Amino acid sequence: MKVVSFGSLNYDLSIWLDRLPGPDETLRAQRMGVFSGGKGANQATAAARLGAAAHLVGCVGNDDRGRWLLDTLSGNGVNIGHVRISQEPTGTAVPLITPSEVSIVIVAGANADTGMADADEAEAVITGADVLLLQGEVGAAGAQRAAQIARSSGTAVLFNPAPVDPVLVKAVTPLADVLVMNRAEQAQVAAIGPRTDQCETVITLGSRGALINGVEVPPYPTQVVDPTGAGDAFCGALGVALAEGRPLIKAARFANAAGALAVATSGAQPSMPTLTAVESLLDAHREGV
Repeated sequence: MKVVSFGSLNYDLSIWLDRLPGPDETLRAQRMGVFSGGKGANQATAAARLGAAAHLVGCVGNDDRGRWLLDTLSGNGVNIGHVRISQEPTGTAVPLITPSEVSIVIVAGANADTGMADADEAEAVITGADVLLLQGEVGAAGAQRAAQIARSSGTAVLFNPAPVDPVLVKAVTPLADVLVMNRAEQAQVAAIGPRTDQCETVITLGSRGALINGVEVPPYPTQVVDPTGAGDAFCGALGVALAEGRPLIKAARFANAAGALAVATSGAQPSMPTLTAVESLLDAHREGV
């Protein structure tokens, strides 16, 4: 299996709170943690930990944060040969985590530099891949070019439009084979108006599993510690399962298991589960893989 993620790398400053602050309010945090993140990097890490040959295409800054992110990715088995060093600082994300939800603020930094030239430079790995993973944290032109290269060679395009950007959604959705969204993103994409009937649509429902063409794919029980990165674990796992040739419903079961395991660990990339852990959870619930 070969999976390529074209997307972001972020230095995550995660903050745990009893609740989100209101206007003009200062709150004391429970704790803070520093983690490796970024949707592109998270999904590549998930794919690598689940046994795929995973490549990441993106940008980091020429700074200590960027070097740390690259070292972490390499340590997780992700090929970083197509991650370019930008003159912009490494992207940053601040997840605000409460007992009931997570809100994330991102500063694009070097991620905004990821463009068409990066897609063209990575053409060989994209055309040689089984699945291309795309998200919403890089520019529309680069993501569209990566999708065009994938479609020209038969590489499946899995698009997770988060965060939702109207220009990117319009550029990439027509090229997607599989569209993965939560309910809020589904409403935003519908308001933007691209056709989605030409691709398979997977709606993630958090603790209630996923929905595919009216079929509910049930969740797995879990203890929520930090929901940051759960959607990326789902997308990375779904990409791996599709690369293996699993039907979409079975692929979503595999992805649900990965997402359930991810929320039980703090941080984005540290929470991406291993293949052994996912298979054990599936076996425990007699779903099979």
